[in-house]
Amino acid sequence: MDLTLNEDQLAVEGAIDKLAEDFSSSPVDFHGFALVSDDLDRELEEGGYFEIAAVPEMGPLSAAVSVARLAQLPYTAEVALSMLVRPHLDIELPRPFGVIEHGRPGRFVAMAKTLIIIDGDSVGIAHPQAGDVEALPDSLFAYPMGKLVGSPEVKTLDAETAATVKTWLRVSSAAEIAGLMQAALDCIVEHVSVRKQFGRPLGTFQALRHRLSECAVLTGGVRWLALKAAWSGDAGDAALACLHAQDSATRIIYDVHQMSGAMGMTLEMDLHLWTYRMKALISDLGGRGGQAQVVAEHCFA
Repeated sequence: MDLTLNEDQLAVEGAIDKLAEDFSSSPVDFHGFALVSDDLDRELEEGGYFEIAAVPEMGPLSAAVSVARLAQLPYTAEVALSMLVRPHLDIELPRPFGVIEHGRPGRFVAMAKTLIIIDGDSVGIAHPQAGDVEALPDSLFAYPMGKLVGSPEVKTLDAETAATVKTWLRVSSAAEIAGLMQAALDCIVEHVSVRKQFGRPLGTFQALRHRLSECAVLTGGVRWLALKAAWSGDAGDAALACLHAQDSATRIIYDVHQMSGAMGMTLEMDLHLWTYRMKALISDLGGRGGQAQVVAEHCFA
C-alpha cells in the first residue's frame, strides 16, 4: 500500500487548500447550526473537483484527501457524495446528491437532484421533483437536512452496483468524519491554549494533554483508514474505516465538548459545526453495528 501522493494529486491538494482559504472562517454574525455555502459549491463545480475520482492520475485517493480537507471548513456543501460516490455510480448524474436510508431524513435531501434510496438490501436512484422533498430548518445536525415526502420514481440497482454504492458511501463517511474530527481537535487545542484556569492555560494540565493526545491518535487512525479504503476500493477496508470513524467520533465529540466546558454548548463557538455533523454521520448505513457486521463478513470470513 502506497498512499504517497503523485504530482497531480499534490497539485489538487494544493488547489483545494488555496480554495479553502476563502471559507476558513465563519461570519462574525453567524449564530446558527447549518452554515451552508453556495459559493463553495459553485467554485468546486466550476473547478471540476467533483470529477477528480474519475481521472486516472488522481483517482479516489485524491478525492478522499479533498473531502477530508473540505470537511474541516466551518462552511459545508454537498461534497463527499459527489466526489466519492457519484463517479462510481454515474458521473453524469445531476448533483447535489442526498441519501434516504430507511425513510429517515438526510443531509442535503431538500436540495438534491439525485437521491440514493436505501431500503434494507435494496438500493435505488431517484430524481425528486418539486413537492417530493421537504426541508427541515429546525434540525440541529449542522447540515441542511430534509426528508422525502413524495413518491418519486425509483430505479432499483442490481446487487453488484448496490454493493459498490454502499462501499463508497462508507468511504465517503469515513473521509468526511476524518476531516470533521481534525477540525474539532484543532478548535479545542486553540481553546485550551488561551483559556486559563488556576492562573495558567488549560492545555498545560497533564490530564488534558493525555486526552488530547489520544484524540490526535484516533483522528490520525481514521484518516489513514479512510485513505486506504479509497485507495483499495475494497468493501472490507471501507467498512473497517467507517466503523473506526463512527466509533472514534463518539469519543471525540464527548472529549472536546467536555474540554470546552460551557463554551462548547454555545453557538458563538464553531465547535458544534463539526461535532453535530459527526452526530449525523455516526448512524450512516446502520451505524457501528452495521459496519461491524460487514467487517466480519469481508475481513474475517
